[in-house]
Amino acid sequence: MSDEDDGWRGAGASVARGRLRTRFRYWFDGTMDRGTPALISWLALASVLLIALASTLVVLFTDTDAEDNGGWFGVAWMSLLRTLDAGTMGGDTGSPVFLGLMLAVTVGGIFLVSALIGVLTTGLNQRIHELRKGRSQIMERGHTVVLGWSDQVFTVIAELVEANQSERRSCVVVLADRDKVSMEDAIRARIPDTKSTRVICRSGNPLVRTDLELVSPDTAKSIMVLPSAGEEKDVEVIKVLLLLNSRQWRGDRPDIVAAVHDSDNIAAARLAAGEGALVIDAEDVAVRLIAQAHRQTGLSGVFNELLSFVGNEFYLREEPALVGSTYGTALGAYEVGAPAGLRRTDGTVLVNPPMDTLIEPGDELLVIAQDDLLIRLARTPPRIVESAITSAPAEPPRLDRTLLIGENSRTGRLVTLLDSFVRPGSTLDVAAPRRPDSALEQPTVNLTVGYKYCEPTRRSSLETLDLGAYQHIVVLSDDTIAPGPADDRTLVTLLHLRDIEVRLGDPYSIVTEMNDDANREVAQVTKADDFIVSTKVISLLLTQLSENRDLYEVFTDLFNPEGSEIYLKPASDYVVLGAQADFATIVEAARREGETAIGYRLARHGETPPHYGIFLNPSKTAPVTLGPADAIVVLAEG
Repeated sequence: MSDEDDGWRGAGASVARGRLRTRFRYWFDGTMDRGTPALISWLALASVLLIALASTLVVLFTDTDAEDNGGWFGVAWMSLLRTLDAGTMGGDTGSPVFLGLMLAVTVGGIFLVSALIGVLTTGLNQRIHELRKGRSQIMERGHTVVLGWSDQVFTVIAELVEANQSERRSCVVVLADRDKVSMEDAIRARIPDTKSTRVICRSGNPLVRTDLELVSPDTAKSIMVLPSAGEEKDVEVIKVLLLLNSRQWRGDRPDIVAAVHDSDNIAAARLAAGEGALVIDAEDVAVRLIAQAHRQTGLSGVFNELLSFVGNEFYLREEPALVGSTYGTALGAYEVGAPAGLRRTDGTVLVNPPMDTLIEPGDELLVIAQDDLLIRLARTPPRIVESAITSAPAEPPRLDRTLLIGENSRTGRLVTLLDSFVRPGSTLDVAAPRRPDSALEQPTVNLTVGYKYCEPTRRSSLETLDLGAYQHIVVLSDDTIAPGPADDRTLVTLLHLRDIEVRLGDPYSIVTEMNDDANREVAQVTKADDFIVSTKVISLLLTQLSENRDLYEVFTDLFNPEGSEIYLKPASDYVVLGAQADFATIVEAARREGETAIGYRLARHGETPPHYGIFLNPSKTAPVTLGPADAIVVLAEG
């Protein structure tokens, strides 16, 4: 064989060793990438090799020392103790070779144990960091899932805490694309006491299927989809609804509720959500609230209480004792609780039905009460103070003169809706910096719509509007700027309006639209008659439906201009002003008009939070004397 062949063979062997070394390094790096368990395994293997090598050398080169210490296994045990604790070798005796090997084991153990402590510390820190990221799957049943993050989440959680007070253990899980710790800190700052409700946050994108699994949607009681604060919030809600609708559910699908802010997206959202899911048109609800409240001071307070779990709310319950009776009879049948309608066995909801409507077997009465456990039938019919019921006919409604200050994307719809509420010949003027052509071109039947130029935050501009000629003023929030600055501008406008009204001595009602309910308390100094915070109303509505989807038809009926709605009518339409009566008498007076009384508003408490003079489901027997500025809260058709 030639020298050249030997050279080629040597080069081939060198290349093979290089490949083997490279493959070993690649395999070793792969095991190291597996994290803390792999590192601990390598350290354990190094310790075993060190102890085995030292024990073998002691047996081979120190016969007497090996026998004195129990042979190979005895020396291995001694080496293990020296590896774990360097101080163990302080009392060793024997030959220099034995002592040298024990010293080598101890020194090697110092490095191995130090490395082990470092690995364990790093692994523990990484695990804590992972837990703080909120990436672990929850193991809950019957919980409420909230998908998305916005200021509405605080209202939702606060309401769910109130709703679950009677439960020993309840859970709310929030999934949002935010840091888990920051979400928990924000919730803790706004809702320090969650009572018996556990609030769990998980970091993840609700649009990612694997992230959605972190909140165990299969075992949830209900799922609420909240819009984000971005410009494409409706698109995100629709995409989440699509993901939920396409998901393969293990068992029954939980109740799904959501809201979209643009009415143009409601059809797409409901198609994406599929059958069974409830999607609320937030813009439509806001417009209806403004339209109904602009002539009825305190209406938003009524809705806030009925939609909130604090105070009175709606309950559906069967009353076998009332089967065969009429709805009118049921109005006076409760000692505690205010009937408001019926729910038929086929699911049809009748709010304030005709008084001669019969209650059939299986029907449920819609009752307003503070808690379903407190609802109680009366043992005897209530005492009616006939002398307190007025016999004078109600004053005919006057022609409305309404001023709309400001304009936004809802102005056109608001004009159309106001047209359906007022008498023919009424007037509506829109005062804004720019002419809202789309709103002014809306076809109207009862309204004459005009335009006046106005800079809402400038007093001199407001004074040119002849404010004393109007009965009602509605201030709209500017949706072309951020919610915070928009509320600030609204506050300035309200201060000017109130100061002008005091100077004129000709009071007009002021209803204003706010974005943040926290600004309502600040704005109370303006003494505006009513505030419409649509985001809060939508949050309350979503929470109610997540707890009881059967109420959907009830709220749909109340917000619908057709049929019965909530009105605050003058007390003089029902009782003699200044005469002492009770709520049972007021209920009877309203019944004779084909209406359902559910409470009253005392004007002297109109600026006192949290209810601002609204008293729903009051005591049937407690005496009450109403004045000319007070009102009765009724369900009526107009």
